[in-house]
Amino acid sequence: MGVTPDVTPEVRSAEPPAPAVARLGDPVTTSGAERRGALWLLRHLAVASLVSNVLIVVTGGVVRLTGSGLGCPTWPRCTEESFRPHGAMGIHAGIEFGNRLLTFVLAAVAIATFLAARRVGRTALTRLAFVLGLGVPAQAVIGGVTVLTGLNPWTVAFHLLVSMAMICLAVVLLVRVREPDGPAATAVPTGVAWLVRGLFLVGWTVLYLGTVVTGSGPHAGDADAPRNGLDPRAVTQLHTDAVFLLLGLSVAAVLVLRSVPAPARARTASVVLLGVLLAQGAIGFVQYFTGLPVVLVGLHLLGAALIAAAMTWLLLTTRTRSARTVVGSSA
Repeated sequence: MGVTPDVTPEVRSAEPPAPAVARLGDPVTTSGAERRGALWLLRHLAVASLVSNVLIVVTGGVVRLTGSGLGCPTWPRCTEESFRPHGAMGIHAGIEFGNRLLTFVLAAVAIATFLAARRVGRTALTRLAFVLGLGVPAQAVIGGVTVLTGLNPWTVAFHLLVSMAMICLAVVLLVRVREPDGPAATAVPTGVAWLVRGLFLVGWTVLYLGTVVTGSGPHAGDADAPRNGLDPRAVTQLHTDAVFLLLGLSVAAVLVLRSVPAPARARTASVVLLGVLLAQGAIGFVQYFTGLPVVLVGLHLLGAALIAAAMTWLLLTTRTRSARTVVGSSA
């Protein structure tokens, strides 16, 4: 008599599925109404981000132009004993400390922008908001190094250029919020697109040379702060030459964009940039021939921030994006 084999199937214990790993751009809401509300909020926060980054450039200029750059002589504390200045330190410490406090305003705006971008659930916007937020602590550290090096002019220049980059990034976020997530395509003829790209590069050259001129001039931020040792007249002439090149490219962009098929927003952006450049050039010439009065130098610094924003806007208007037709996301 044979033995019947046991064919009872083996019962395996069911393992719970692995938890999903949240990605940077994953939405935290599923309701369409909530996403629309988050998008509305993100648009306003993008404006706030741009305004606050321009504002910190101006207030940083006030610190330098009033000779308050070392009002708080150390970092991250204002003194060796306290994060706050005391009354005996004078007005310069108050100005420098006030500028430091504005970092917390930028941080609050950056955090709110990132959270709103996550609620919208578009990876490109979340990444932009994340990078823009990282710029706030990075700038705080660079500012601290600037103080600890006694306002070294090259460190001061780098500090300002990073602020200009954050302004440009804020403009990118502001534009991308209003665009779909499809791939970018050129919206103007190829030659015009290269003209605008060249204009953008020359614009950054102008901004850099402006910081070199500042590093050679009288407004060091403190009476004992070093200068870069370059001849102010020579670097000013070099800066002026670059400005004239940028102005010529801007005029060319205005004329060309009116003579070829181009989006209306690109034509508007070119006119805005030209207007800002003309105003900035007028202020630059007047301040140079009147001995660099602090009010005009401050306005000139504001103009530099507006140039960074306007030339970025012009660059972005020369391409367009369509709605995505495949699953995924594009930065």
